[in-house]
Amino acid sequence: MKIFWMVSKILMAAALPLVFFTLSVTIAFNSQWVYSYGFEKYDIPGATGLEKAELEKASRQLINYFNSEEEFIYIEVTKAGEAFELFNEREVLHLKDVKGLVLLCYNVLLFSGLYVLLFTALLLVRQTRQWTGLPRTVILGSLLTLTIIAGLGITALIDFRWFFWQFHLISFANDLWLLDPANDYLIMMFPQGFWLDATILVAGLSAGWALIAGAGSYALLYLNEKLH
Repeated sequence: MKIFWMVSKILMAAALPLVFFTLSVTIAFNSQWVYSYGFEKYDIPGATGLEKAELEKASRQLINYFNSEEEFIYIEVTKAGEAFELFNEREVLHLKDVKGLVLLCYNVLLFSGLYVLLFTALLLVRQTRQWTGLPRTVILGSLLTLTIIAGLGITALIDFRWFFWQFHLISFANDLWLLDPANDYLIMMFPQGFWLDATILVAGLSAGWALIAGAGSYALLYLNEKLH
């Protein structure tokens, strides 16, 4: 039984970074203001020739696509009074791959979150006298999260181009992500600076969840020691 609880706590500590990270990615991908901020910061209307309203419409359709059962995306926009399909075949196929990653993120969040809830319930129900094991495990998971963020964050800040390139090599089994910034709207709409900002946002949110959970757990342990 001791081995069971020890392994469960280790898995709990490992699950927390997954929960914090995938929750942050989910928020970033589904927040309209993230897209709007990037469009304004990097003057995407100027880079694409598309009006802000058209870009906003396209980003809303992208969010809907990532949360739909549609295999391929189709977005029609208007430029200079003429309607056309925004993404070419290569971009559409790449977005299908991106959607696969988003769905994977959702599933990891679901299963890691369920494990955290199950472990918490079991520990509180079966080990009421040893409830302090829960906040200690949360603190460990929070520290692990901050350590991972620090390591990846330093790497990204030193050379984000290399970091971005390696991410794509690891995440995709093809080269559809190699797009032409002069002709492909997907890369014009979401330049590398946009993804750097998104990475910082995800790292910041993840660190925030970890700090809140870790600080709250430490406070519980401190109060417990004071009361006993």
